[in-house]
Amino acid sequence: MIVLVSNDAERDIHDGVAFYEASGKDIASYFYRSILVDLQSLSVFGGIHAKRFGYHRMSAKRFPFSIYYNILDGSVRVVAVLDERRDPDWIRTRLTR
Repeated sequence: MIVLVSNDAERDIHDGVAFYEASGKDIASYFYRSILVDLQSLSVFGGIHAKRFGYHRMSAKRFPFSIYYNILDGSVRVVAVLDERRDPDWIRTRLTR
């Protein structure tokens, strides 16, 4: 399957990179590469994850982030990459806007 990443999800990833850059630890590039690997895995495993807030949700392998996506026309459409430490109400609102 083809994996398509929305502009909002790209911004989420860049926000995550900025968060880890600001932490003072040199893990921002590792975060970015890890998320890219997780996104690539959706080409094989897209659709097997349980749904949350109306979207399939895959937990990132190395960081406390989740990738929210749906399957449409035979492709994986990533709508958000969110920090799971956020308030669940904030996540729900972010996904339903």
